[in-house]
Amino acid sequence: MSTESTTSLPESNNGQRRYDPLATEQRWQNHWSDINLDVTPPLDDGRAPFYALSMFPYPSGSLHMGHVRNYVITDVIARVQRMRGDAVLHPMGWDAFGLPAENAAIEREIDPGIWTDRNIDQMKDQLARLGLSIDWSREQATCHEDYYRWTQWLFLELLDGDLAYQKEAQVNWDPIDQTVLANEQVDADGKSWRSGAVVEQRLLRQWFLKITDYADALLDDLALLKGWPERVRTMQANWIGRSKGAEIRFSLHDPSSTAIETALEPSITVFTTRPDTLFGASYLVLAPEHPLVETITSAEHRDEVTAFRDLMSTLSSEDRTADDQPKRGIPIGAEVINPANGERLPVWIADYVLAEYGTGAVMGVPAHDQRDFLFARRHELPLRVVIQVPGTDEHLNDGQAWTEPGVLIHSGAFDGLTSEDAKEAIVTKGREEGWATPKVQYRLRDWLISRQRYWGCPIPVIHCESCGAVPVPRDDLPVSLPKGVDLSGRGGSPLAQLEEWVNVPCPRCGKPARRETDTMDTFMCSSWYFLRFADPSNNQQPFSSEAIQRWLPVKQYVGGIEHAILHLLYARFFTKALRDRGLLTIDEPFERLLTQGMVQGVTYRNPRTGRYVAPNLVTDEGDPRDPDDGGVLEVLFEKMSKSKYNGVDPAAVIDRYGADTARMFILFKAPPEKDLEWDDADVEGQFRFLQRLWRLIESAAAEGDQHVSLSNQNGSVIPDDLSDNDQTMRRAVHTAIEAIGDDLTGEFQFNTAISELMKLSNALSGKLQTVQPPIREEALSVLIRLLAPFAPHLAEEFWHRLDGAGSVHQQAWPMHEATALVQDTIELVIQVKGKVRGSLQVPADADKDTLEKLALASDVAEKWLEGQAPRRVIVVPGKLVNLVP
Repeated sequence: MSTESTTSLPESNNGQRRYDPLATEQRWQNHWSDINLDVTPPLDDGRAPFYALSMFPYPSGSLHMGHVRNYVITDVIARVQRMRGDAVLHPMGWDAFGLPAENAAIEREIDPGIWTDRNIDQMKDQLARLGLSIDWSREQATCHEDYYRWTQWLFLELLDGDLAYQKEAQVNWDPIDQTVLANEQVDADGKSWRSGAVVEQRLLRQWFLKITDYADALLDDLALLKGWPERVRTMQANWIGRSKGAEIRFSLHDPSSTAIETALEPSITVFTTRPDTLFGASYLVLAPEHPLVETITSAEHRDEVTAFRDLMSTLSSEDRTADDQPKRGIPIGAEVINPANGERLPVWIADYVLAEYGTGAVMGVPAHDQRDFLFARRHELPLRVVIQVPGTDEHLNDGQAWTEPGVLIHSGAFDGLTSEDAKEAIVTKGREEGWATPKVQYRLRDWLISRQRYWGCPIPVIHCESCGAVPVPRDDLPVSLPKGVDLSGRGGSPLAQLEEWVNVPCPRCGKPARRETDTMDTFMCSSWYFLRFADPSNNQQPFSSEAIQRWLPVKQYVGGIEHAILHLLYARFFTKALRDRGLLTIDEPFERLLTQGMVQGVTYRNPRTGRYVAPNLVTDEGDPRDPDDGGVLEVLFEKMSKSKYNGVDPAAVIDRYGADTARMFILFKAPPEKDLEWDDADVEGQFRFLQRLWRLIESAAAEGDQHVSLSNQNGSVIPDDLSDNDQTMRRAVHTAIEAIGDDLTGEFQFNTAISELMKLSNALSGKLQTVQPPIREEALSVLIRLLAPFAPHLAEEFWHRLDGAGSVHQQAWPMHEATALVQDTIELVIQVKGKVRGSLQVPADADKDTLEKLALASDVAEKWLEGQAPRRVIVVPGKLVNLVP
């Protein structure tokens, strides 16, 4: 027996050691740490690189089951690739800046840095209990100076590349957290993704990154991401939202003139994807925030327009554009001229037009746009059909706009053209006359990175009245967050209150100047952390080209679907921008992406009040009732959450069953991309399975003639003279190798891989003594190595219990032998009139005639045919023979 496993474990009544998961796991975790088992190989290692990465967590201080699922999935992948011979990089860090830490610090009257570091230590201890093969020597925390120094350095790179700028803009303001939110951080209900507050609109001077410069590349390169879920690629494509169309200029009508307007200025420009419907426009709508509203509103409409604009400023974009809301708007007393036919159209402002999308102006075509149709019907605006509606006499069916293409009518010289031909013809005419320009429009907007809070990466810019916005010299980085700040969580940036920190000389002219007091959006920090992991100790640059060329792109990235737009899109933009700055040679950061499903728990909810009830308050699970009002409760599975009282503490599961059981359950219960429903009975089932494996190995390790030793297993030679039992066991072993190998390649199916482990365990149980020693040793060696990625502690224990050399995690991944899968005989099912009546063993290579003869000569045929010859014999080679009397 190996010296690493000499620590005694409790014995059961039969004298065998009893499985003590906590003692076993702690011992092997200490041993792995002592031998630096998980340290990343050096850059000059000759093996193929494999970078396995989980999306790093915010250090809340408490590990939840969603974390466990994410990190265990990545760990299995990393362990398998190591055993397959790759040099593996498997790091971990902390997305540590942000509002939650600042708010927690305010509530507890503690420095957010102290609070965050405590949480990191606590969560690191919790993660260690899972037995993850993480290289902790590469650990990074985004709130530490040795990391955010380089976040600032990269910001300056983007600034030098004209990809960062400051402007005054209408922004999403969170009135609770007192900060600006990016569009992506406002949910579908118009609320902050963090605080849940209804978001307001404000005009502030903010910093932006020009992600729109990369809109085409971000969209087109989605086709390169073959290893990403189609759902994620679709979500990003929809968010980027590329639309091809044209900008049309409508001249403002001058009431004092009797001539048809032809001047291009003053004018209002609209973007439309349907220039073929231009002759159907009956009004024009501006966003309430459009700068022209102030200047072209008539005196008699001004009070009403001001009141409407004030109302709109309190609503989120989502509230204003929701499909189920009535379309509100008012006329402003101005008119424009339709350049296609010279008609005068009224100008309105409306809730459903947003200043930040397109030009902030829309031409209303009620007959051919459903939103315009609803608005026109509500406000009694005229409707004109200009695309022939099939099967009608120019009227719309069922009170709906006709939004499909067709043939133009009521469109002057363009009548009879198809929509596609008309689009080109109308825009061509408009270009010739100066009122139309082909245009590609995007839904994507530049990335707003300014935040008016303390706990974030300071923006390295100094504002000088003479020089403007001046970058902090790179030798002066980092711009450190000052300590001892009085945090209240209210008002503007806490940094702006620190005169000693704010007031500095201009780096360019030396005159008095002021630091930028906004901090960066935390997504800035997470948009490049995967690059720092490749070269974490570099104090000369954020990363070296050699390290990037060695490890990037990430081979397998694992995280939640909720990051499909925010983090993943920003990381892709960062990668492309830094490539164009000459810092990278890769086009995409993540080669393969796995988005794991949520972990759900049993949840009790009162359907009348919407209140959630804690399980410990439910006295009868068969008839669950609300303890307050006695009403019947709904029982459902929902995402684990403190507010729903349905969470399961990972520490409690590990304390009772051990980390290996927790890992096995979380991997076995559901395919990785599907939601997982927590069930204590299934956890118990996995624990029993590991106990069966323990007894199997203990039996094999027993002293005596049948003792199994793997000390020379790699040199064992499979004999030529194999018995039927030998062949059967080898077939089971190599079938498992092939099936599990397939499950752990490409589309990961950890649940079916564990099912195959269970089959192999069953095939070995009680049969090890019936085969030759080399067959027995091969079977146990393979079983333990296949188990290693899933239950690493137990596999290590088993390996050393059977005298295996080194660590099981340093062994080669088993490869199946095709010859071991060949069967000399197969089981042939015999049916009589379509019903199964028995079976028999037949040669695997028997042809149809032979199978028919064997079936007719069988005891089954003799019994069920009673001496009569069948009228028909149906043979399905390799499967069955059906005898029809």
